[in-house]
Amino acid sequence: MDANIELKVKKVLAGLGINKKEKILVALSGGKDSSVTAYLLKKFGYNIEGFHIDLGMGDYSKNCLNAVKQLCEELEIKLHLYNIKEEMGGSMCYIRTSIQTSSGKGLKNCAICGVIKKWIMNKEARNLKVSKIATGHNLDDETQTFLMNMMKGSPQLSANSGAVTRNVKDRKFISRIKPLFYIAEEDIREYSKAKKLPVVYDKCPCALDSYRIQMRKFVNTLTAKEKENVMKNFEKLFPRIQKLKSEEKLNYCKICGEPSRNKICRMCELVKK
Repeated sequence: MDANIELKVKKVLAGLGINKKEKILVALSGGKDSSVTAYLLKKFGYNIEGFHIDLGMGDYSKNCLNAVKQLCEELEIKLHLYNIKEEMGGSMCYIRTSIQTSSGKGLKNCAICGVIKKWIMNKEARNLKVSKIATGHNLDDETQTFLMNMMKGSPQLSANSGAVTRNVKDRKFISRIKPLFYIAEEDIREYSKAKKLPVVYDKCPCALDSYRIQMRKFVNTLTAKEKENVMKNFEKLFPRIQKLKSEEKLNYCKICGEPSRNKICRMCELVKK
């Protein structure tokens, strides 16, 4: 199994045409997916550094931080830390609750957290002058996302998906790569255990109510082959999906200056209310 996983990841990376001298920032959560991503990129000789956002969520965050520090020490890579309490004035739980209270829109926990983390990651990656951000998104994640967009009747939302993000190129937007794009979650779990990587296997305690969790339950009933078939169909449909997308123009947020599809980015819409 190990050899098969490594071969698939090598194939994805080769298809992306990455120069091994490029500096890649690996988004490390402390979980199995991002840890395996860092392990394999390092093993294959890529120039990587780690980045971890300490969300300040009690023992869960402490355990994740410890796992990330141990991983980076074992892999002998530099680790950059972002303490959300120090930088933004409160834990992710505090920020999220404040947004949910003020917005009155019943926004889900994961949706808010995702927006904030993406905003932080892009800004900090640019400051660190990296060429790409590597995330631990796997075959299950991508299958869930594609099916969710189809179920919602919005296939165009998948137009930027892929082993590398297909957003409009811009000097302020750091492209993201997903080396584990074709690797099933269960295989990643077994691989991380086989390599004895320091990993927190617990789920985020705040991930309770998202549509993705419902979709995950369904995707978990599929075999790895069936998940691969879903994504192969996504690739076949991709040219048609792209045509559904309105012409994309990247703006800079009037408040924070970060890349945005609109005049005000989603992050500022949430936190500035």
